[in-house]
Amino acid sequence: MLNKPKYSIFANTRYAIQGLSDLLKTESSFRLEILVLLVAIPIIIFIDKSMLEKLFLFSSIMLILVVEAINGAVERVVDLVSPEYNELAGKAKDAGSSAVFISISLAVVIWGVILW
Repeated sequence: MLNKPKYSIFANTRYAIQGLSDLLKTESSFRLEILVLLVAIPIIIFIDKSMLEKLFLFSSIMLILVVEAINGAVERVVDLVSPEYNELAGKAKDAGSSAVFISISLAVVIWGVILW
């Protein structure tokens, strides 16, 4: 990439925070998943489970946020390169949505197994 700036931990952290801020402003799914995380954290803290089980519970929710962020990036890039409808663009967005669905399904299974 020709216009790639030099690496700076401060600048890169700022870019990451800007990305999170944009996700919170523009993605209702991401906001809902943050709400789920905020509800899940006290549950994770106060349930009587091993630290490893708590780590799995927390990680499963965080994975959803990671996949949702990647899905948001895919959607933005697709919209940038294909402003009008294109079947492949739709399939790319559907694949991103499928990844989110799979991560949510995994979290449900993990929570179900550990809490049951």
